[in-house]
Amino acid sequence: MHRKVIAPSVLAASLLLVIPASAAGSAAGAPGIGDPYYPASGNGGYDVSHYDLRLKYQPKTDLLEGTATLLATATQDLSRFNLDFGLKVSEVRVNGAKAKFAASGAHELEVTPAQALPKGRQATVVVKYAGKPSEFKVDGWSAWQRTPDGGVAAQEPDAAAWWFPSNDHPLDKATFDISVNVPDGTQAISNGVLQSQSSRLGWTRYNWRSNKPQATYLATLAVGKFDITTDKTASGLHVLNAYSKDLGDNAGAARASVERTAEVTEWLEGVFGPYPFNALGGYVPNVPSGFALETQTRPFYSPRQFANGSNVSVVVHEMAHQWYGDSVSVDGWKDIWINEGFARYSQWLWSEKEGEGTAQELAEWAYGLRAADDPFWQVKPGDPGPDNQFHLAVYDRGAIALQALRNEIGDEKFFAILKGWPTERAHGNAKVGDFVRYAEKASGKPLAQLFETWLYTPGKPSFAPPAGASKDARALRAPAAKPVEPKSWKKIAATDSVHEREHGTGHGHGHGR
Repeated sequence: MHRKVIAPSVLAASLLLVIPASAAGSAAGAPGIGDPYYPASGNGGYDVSHYDLRLKYQPKTDLLEGTATLLATATQDLSRFNLDFGLKVSEVRVNGAKAKFAASGAHELEVTPAQALPKGRQATVVVKYAGKPSEFKVDGWSAWQRTPDGGVAAQEPDAAAWWFPSNDHPLDKATFDISVNVPDGTQAISNGVLQSQSSRLGWTRYNWRSNKPQATYLATLAVGKFDITTDKTASGLHVLNAYSKDLGDNAGAARASVERTAEVTEWLEGVFGPYPFNALGGYVPNVPSGFALETQTRPFYSPRQFANGSNVSVVVHEMAHQWYGDSVSVDGWKDIWINEGFARYSQWLWSEKEGEGTAQELAEWAYGLRAADDPFWQVKPGDPGPDNQFHLAVYDRGAIALQALRNEIGDEKFFAILKGWPTERAHGNAKVGDFVRYAEKASGKPLAQLFETWLYTPGKPSFAPPAGASKDARALRAPAAKPVEPKSWKKIAATDSVHEREHGTGHGHGHGR
């Protein structure tokens, strides 16, 4: 799913204000982290290392009660700071002392601690709150989906503000403990490993732990009645998949797809290197949306992804994101290509492995689908703009760019790059330019022009066959020849809504595409 919930202009004016320091030598943290696509996203002045969320959710009423404890370090002398959050707050404490707080903007919680926080000092921030997530709207839209038996938080680029206070931008990743109390007979699914589960007085508490840095939009929560399967991989990783009990005709296809997650992950390890997290799996709740999302360790899938039967390609896409997007996250949202171009290309590699069309054949088919004057070719995958962040060009033109790279440097160097990049950048953030420099260094070839052409230049570039192709193969690929649709194309195209969510006004946003 993708596209910013918060309009870029929402906080533009406030970002220009000079906020006076409330204590000598200290100043208020910025109300945004500095992302040009989404000025309201994240906050300045601090860095969170851990979130501890203790929640209670009543599916019948959609009432969520929570106590969030954030471990944060001030990155400046801090008189005041913001959290991104939309539910009603009853109390905030900073280092044990009550703090003043006020709501502002579309989803800002301004916190003024009793004493300014010195730069470099870790602080403990405790926020107590309650509310009905489905009733909190931004521009008429909610990231929280009600289900017949509960609710789900999964969305990109924001979902956190609907269920916990945070520094809501991928630049500030943290570890998570998520503890959820729900009525007996109901389950709570989240990221990572289920540490424990206990029942008392009609309620069951589930304690989840995600022990590697995780972006806030990749934290997920699903409450409802699920059929759950568990296993362990050969290397000892926990596998947990969950399916709403009321998926109807989509139930079989959903299971036939998501139950192959461990197999897909094992194959992806051969392409991208060791799996970067402590668990894997996926969940399919009974929601009306159509997108999928790479929520860390446990991707979210809408039932509609399986309306035409099993779709392992969407599982490949979301699991590829565990390396490209989750472990190595965007530095800013304009860098979305290093998430989506690679996740789409992984689907092409899976097709190649399955004998249903090579990546080159898929690239040629995608390239030939649209004429040079198609608006598709005007979108720049390396900087598409907030309105086109999840445009199909970021996926398909972005993947063709990778095939062009493969053709330029050869398979040996290309696959070494696919594996080396997420290893070198594990659990960090990166810009598109960082990948370009890495590819040049790893290949020993100047590649800036290739990436400039494919990622930043509007218009339809020329797309040559691989340098090592025979004369006959080159003739077959001549413009006069009509490409044959690869067998896997329709399956892959069926995942184009992977990242498209249904907006309150009916506009698509999305991820997973």
